[in-house]
Amino acid sequence: MLADISAESVKGYVDRLAAFGTRHSLSDTESDTRGIGAARRWIRDEFERFSRESGRSGDLALRVYMDRHHIQPDGRRIDVPAEIVNPVCVIPGAMPEARDRLYYVIGHYDSRNSDEMDRVGDAPGANDDASGTAVVIELARVLSKQRLDATVVCMATAAEEQGLIGATLHATDARDAGKDIRAVLSNDIVGDPSSPFGGRHDSRIRVFSEGVPRNLPENGLRRIQGLSAENDSDSRQLARFIGEVGAWHDLPVRAMLMYRPDRFLRGGDHTAFNRVGYPAVRFTVVEEVYERQHQDVRVENGVQYGDLPEFVDGEYLAGVAKLNAAAMMHLANAPSAPGDARIITARLMPETILRWQASPEPDTAGYEIVWRDTASPVWTGSIDVGNVTEYTLKMSKDNHFFGVRAYDSDGYRSPVAFPAAARR
Repeated sequence: MLADISAESVKGYVDRLAAFGTRHSLSDTESDTRGIGAARRWIRDEFERFSRESGRSGDLALRVYMDRHHIQPDGRRIDVPAEIVNPVCVIPGAMPEARDRLYYVIGHYDSRNSDEMDRVGDAPGANDDASGTAVVIELARVLSKQRLDATVVCMATAAEEQGLIGATLHATDARDAGKDIRAVLSNDIVGDPSSPFGGRHDSRIRVFSEGVPRNLPENGLRRIQGLSAENDSDSRQLARFIGEVGAWHDLPVRAMLMYRPDRFLRGGDHTAFNRVGYPAVRFTVVEEVYERQHQDVRVENGVQYGDLPEFVDGEYLAGVAKLNAAAMMHLANAPSAPGDARIITARLMPETILRWQASPEPDTAGYEIVWRDTASPVWTGSIDVGNVTEYTLKMSKDNHFFGVRAYDSDGYRSPVAFPAAARR
């Protein structure tokens, strides 16, 4: 699957998207060659082509559709009634017990130049964010050929530059419908590894994740403080998981874990999913060249401004796509993370007792307990405890953080479930 991802393929998607001139969310929707309408129809057509070539049928057939939302002027960056459209490609899971678990990869296909309200001028948006959209399209292509246990959703979002609108509307609808979204990988500005200070970062991509969830239940903050679990949200476990996948497969581009929800003064579509309680992370290049973002295309004092395709590196972007694809393969094929994980604190004792609920998938083969020192950012130790739902470690619960994850008969591991404190 990884070998099928190519620099030529992803760079071709970037070039094609940039050729629409502008993809501003309020730009032309009727033309076949320019504007956001032509861009979204082209993305849909690519998804439909992958569907025809996949050989899938029946319950496993790809479902391609336009996620449409009609909105009114908001007094900010939407000044006319508009239709916000997210092209979507759903790759159904092959395991009935896992099919309702949803794993998203997203990138916003809209673009902008210096004036966020300019819907006419050129805004090629190659790195921001044709690059992320290219990852979405490429994953739809390669994953449609696989038979994953759970369902993968590849979605190009609209109106990110106008305030995360397309992602917010979709995420809100998903929450209201009770959809079981387990992870969202948002790719935004992932194609240019160069540094504004000189040099390049060809082997790293930043992965941002929230620590304290934005959407907490009653007494949720108190529970987090009591466990010192500020670094153990579901989004942060997802980020660690992506980091582990890159290491397991020795991938050319690996995760640089950022223990922040996003960059200063900027935002992204992963936040729209975080706000309604879904685990989501953001992929972004290590350093950003701001002359190439949100800028009119021009040359000033010998400096090229504008988000042009020539600044997107196909090999690097393919490496980012491989990291996304490998993470998706593991997430969608692994069992669910164990439920109701808890660390037993009924009495003083030197050992640590962990209990959890069995994962429901029929191919679940066992569980691993992982741990790290309280000052460590990543899991550093693990032990295979077999197919049980309780285990006692000869380690102090005061000196380490613990977690538990499930694995299946093929060796796919789930993300880590972080245990709550409980008396039984």
